Amino acid sequence: MRTRVTLDPWGRIVIPKSVREELQLSPGDRLELEKIDEQILLRPLRGRASLRKKHGVWVFRSGEPLSAETVERTIAEVRSGTEQPTG
Repeated sequence: MRTRVTLDPWGRIVIPKSVREELQLSPGDRLELEKIDEQILLRPLRGRASLRKKHGVWVFRSGEPLSAETVERTIAEVRSGTEQPTG
């Protein structure tokens, strides 16, 4: 995607909403800025795990797929009220 943005008097730009949504950027997210010759590259700074709101529901993304066994065990623990402490 290519678009034009305007630098305001304080040196700020607005990242278009469609880009923020696609990249799941939220207020307060940190970005890395890299100057490459005459270009500026912005990249989200993220750890492997993230917690984001999607359609009004908090979604945890670990960066790794969960096994079916882990999902089934977690659902069973939540339903029975016997969640195991983590950490």
